[in-house]
Amino acid sequence: MSIEDPKIAFAYLRPSCVLLTKEPTVANVEALSGHLRSVSDGALQQLQDYILFPLRFVLKSPGSKREGLIQAVMEAVTYVLESTCVQSWDSLRDLFSELCLCLCSPKDPGKPATTSEELKLAVLRCLDTLMHSAYGDIVFKLYEPSMLPGLGAAVSLLLALAEHEKARGVQTASLKCLLSLFQQCDCVEEHIEPGRDERYLLGRTLATFLPGISRALSLVISGDVRQGHTVTVKAMRVWYKAVGLVMADEQLQKTDNDVAAGNLGLVEKLVVKRSPSWRKTTSQRLALVLQKIISCTSAHPHWRVRLELVNLSHFLLSQCSQSVGECVGLLLEALVGAVNDEEPEVKHRCNAALDEVAQMGQTNGRQDFTDILSENLHSLASSLPRLMRTSDDQRKLFVLNVFLGYLKILGPKVDAVLSSAVHLERISKALMQVMELDVTDVKIIEERTLTSSTDLRPDLHQIPSQRKYFLYFTDDKIFSALRKICRMLGYYGNLYLLVDRFMEFYRESSVYRKQAALVLNEVIVGAAGIGVETDTSRIDCSGTNRSRTNQEDLKSSVMSIIEEYISLSNWHLPTVSEALEGKLESTTSLVSNNPERNCLQLLPASKTPTLHQLNGNIWQICIQLEGIGGFALALGTDFRVLMMMTLYPVLEKAGDESLLVSQAAFSAMCDFCKACDYSSSKELVIKNSDYLLNDVSLNLARPSIHPHAPRVLAVMFTHSDASLLPLVADVVQDVLTALDLSYDQRAPQFCSVLHSLMKALVRWFPATMGCQKTPSKETQNKECVNLRQFLLDYKKQKELAEGIGVEEEDPNDLEVPPPTSDEDTDGPAEKKELSLHIQIAKDVMERCIHLLSDSNLRIRLKVLDILELCVCVLCEREDELLPMVHRCWPALLHRLTNDDPLAVPRAFKVLCVLGESCGDFLRKRVSKEVLPHLTSSLMKQAEVSARSGPIYTHTLAYKLQLAVLQGLGPLCVKLDLMEADLDRVIDACLLYLSCRQPIKLQEACLSVFRSLMDLDCDLCWFSLNELCCPVTYQPPHPHLLPATLTGSDKPRNQFTDNILTLL
Repeated sequence: MSIEDPKIAFAYLRPSCVLLTKEPTVANVEALSGHLRSVSDGALQQLQDYILFPLRFVLKSPGSKREGLIQAVMEAVTYVLESTCVQSWDSLRDLFSELCLCLCSPKDPGKPATTSEELKLAVLRCLDTLMHSAYGDIVFKLYEPSMLPGLGAAVSLLLALAEHEKARGVQTASLKCLLSLFQQCDCVEEHIEPGRDERYLLGRTLATFLPGISRALSLVISGDVRQGHTVTVKAMRVWYKAVGLVMADEQLQKTDNDVAAGNLGLVEKLVVKRSPSWRKTTSQRLALVLQKIISCTSAHPHWRVRLELVNLSHFLLSQCSQSVGECVGLLLEALVGAVNDEEPEVKHRCNAALDEVAQMGQTNGRQDFTDILSENLHSLASSLPRLMRTSDDQRKLFVLNVFLGYLKILGPKVDAVLSSAVHLERISKALMQVMELDVTDVKIIEERTLTSSTDLRPDLHQIPSQRKYFLYFTDDKIFSALRKICRMLGYYGNLYLLVDRFMEFYRESSVYRKQAALVLNEVIVGAAGIGVETDTSRIDCSGTNRSRTNQEDLKSSVMSIIEEYISLSNWHLPTVSEALEGKLESTTSLVSNNPERNCLQLLPASKTPTLHQLNGNIWQICIQLEGIGGFALALGTDFRVLMMMTLYPVLEKAGDESLLVSQAAFSAMCDFCKACDYSSSKELVIKNSDYLLNDVSLNLARPSIHPHAPRVLAVMFTHSDASLLPLVADVVQDVLTALDLSYDQRAPQFCSVLHSLMKALVRWFPATMGCQKTPSKETQNKECVNLRQFLLDYKKQKELAEGIGVEEEDPNDLEVPPPTSDEDTDGPAEKKELSLHIQIAKDVMERCIHLLSDSNLRIRLKVLDILELCVCVLCEREDELLPMVHRCWPALLHRLTNDDPLAVPRAFKVLCVLGESCGDFLRKRVSKEVLPHLTSSLMKQAEVSARSGPIYTHTLAYKLQLAVLQGLGPLCVKLDLMEADLDRVIDACLLYLSCRQPIKLQEACLSVFRSLMDLDCDLCWFSLNELCCPVTYQPPHPHLLPATLTGSDKPRNQFTDNILTLL
């Protein structure tokens, strides 16, 4: 129970108070504090001065005191002040002075004392509590002119603590004290609400300290991020609350001439008279401070700091917009910059503040809010290119967010702003300069589609978006902000006006073409309302947020842009340096006669385009493809009408050699599917195959005008299924006819389309390769062999080889074949019609036979790939395959034995595939014509590779050795080679068992021997033991002679390790 009666309470506390006065120790202070908690608040109020006397006496007593004692006193005083009110001005003034003395250094009263963090916190909490407990009329005496020196000392001390103290808690506590001292505290306790006169008194007094407050707090706000967001937020709040009091519009309507009468002496010089000239000068200086604060906080990583910036802007705009006229533009910019903040709370608070500021501007009869915004937008657009070149990325992002904020706030009024030719010119020119691409990177042209487009999955739906590199910024967030700006312009602006303006830039110069296309793409998407963040219009409350562009206007704008994009001069640009010399020579000559030649990026045929120009062309085509995809999404199913105009050119680019271009085209195809409700790119191609094939067929007949028709066909094969084959059969015949007529000029392109066709046939009609019967010797492998049986079998085999006993077996052998041959020669098999895919594969293989001997190495390599695929398709029909193999054998043999080192491995791969499907047919040819050459080549090169160093593995000779060794084993098994051929192969391969050979060659050689063991394990065993015999073989019977192998006497050598592995 607490003591209610003041007399009893006095008697209860008196001994503790007396003892503390006599013996000022921590224990006595704590004893008094303990007793105070047993007394009610009412009794403490009446005994306040009596209780505080011994505590203040401890502070006043001369000599140094321990920090623990002062801290205990502070905690006790704080408890008393929390429970009571200070009703005496003298008590308030004395306590205020004593607490300030506890904070300052004894030797230098202008600086904080170097005491512990805990003591500073205790004193600051006590000072804060004192300001909260002071009685209403009493506290405002602190702000009278006579108190300026004492109040100034306190403000200086608190600012010094906030600025220089490292402890975050002390910084926060000192800033909270400043808020309490300015009567602007925002804590949950009850506060005195200053009236108009009190606010005037506060403002006049704080005007004296405003320069010091602004200097110190701007340093705190712009300090290290590691100080924490709480300190920054508090410092911002103290600053704008102080500025709001000093520069309030209601206060500065009259001049401070009514300073209290009396003899102030030197103090009178401290009093600031807020005259109009002072107001203007102060406003200009505050603008500099504000600029620094905004630059440090607008892009602060913590959202609470950005939220406080919104509060700061709103507070100053609502309280003192007339007095700080020089700051209004900055404050509005800071407010607008937060409209697009990623934190919802910041965005919501910003929108509410802007609503209020707009309402206030209209009701007070000031300059129309729209005019201010459009002026700011104009000045920002003028300075945007300079800011994007000179600022850091954070500042750039803030500036762009401000730009976007102006557009959002203007809403439908953007149309009126853009109707001004000056505004439109500034904004469009700024976007052109800011969005300039960096096309110097060599990787752009280096990235080629080395793998065929058919290697991409036909049902591919998601292709990663291509990252663009810009001259004036690197952060993706900046590009995202620019895209939002363009979309907002399209959403609110006049679409025809914007399209015409940016199409002028597009046609005007190649310098602006890529940027203009980027802007046009986003303007159309924005006009459709895609990816546009809108709020209820602040300017025109009756306006809706839906785009005013109707579908017909959108469609006509899209059509005009697409026509420009896919025109000959803007679509068929060289993307590789060989283009002007070879494939596109005819296109160049055609285009160079065009009257629009001055706006092309193609060069005269005599010149080669630079890397910079080629990169620029690649990016231009990519941006145009992205645009067409975006237009499809913008129009939705209405885009089906434009599909006939756009799908063919897009497929043409999907087969481009440049990786970036082909990826952009595939991405556009995915957009077509999404917009027009196709389930996949396969369905897109098949559903539109009729007019696509019609265009391909027409264009194949005009190769000089339309050189890329084969690309379209190749992409169609990739993104379709077997249902396309009947439709495409006639076009395939057209391709083959065109190849026959112009094989010397256009073979590379036709070979590419045939390669795509054959890959598609292999995918659509999967066939199992014909397997040869495994040799009977495989089935005879047993874990243990009976020696007697082995010798009997050997004798029998030898007799058969010499012709003894053949007559006995002839009748059985002769009875079986005739009936089967009779059946096979009957008519129905000859009359059987070939299926379409077999017929096409046969026709294609026919052309391969002729092209295998082409003088161009690239064509020969491509033809070998096609030949391999043809064999895979035809392997089901041996009667069709074998005659074709017979016809192509001479040319293939030439590739195997006498061709470029690049072609031989590819030809050998084809031979291996042939071995799988028609091994018996090829056995004699390979044995007679191929093996001798391959084995002799292997033996010659073995000496070179054994002596070589690590660099040898990068040579063509090494790659050829590796390819042959990797395929030789399976080939021998499939062909079921006999002993003489096996001897030749083994002799060539034994050299590669040396530990001096490159590791990969050793491994490939081991695989050859493992395959050969399936054919003749005895031969392999004898051959290996002749080089190295690890075991001495003892005869099983004394009458038998010991078996001595050649390798048993040889010491350990370079072959030992690999031979032991095999044995």
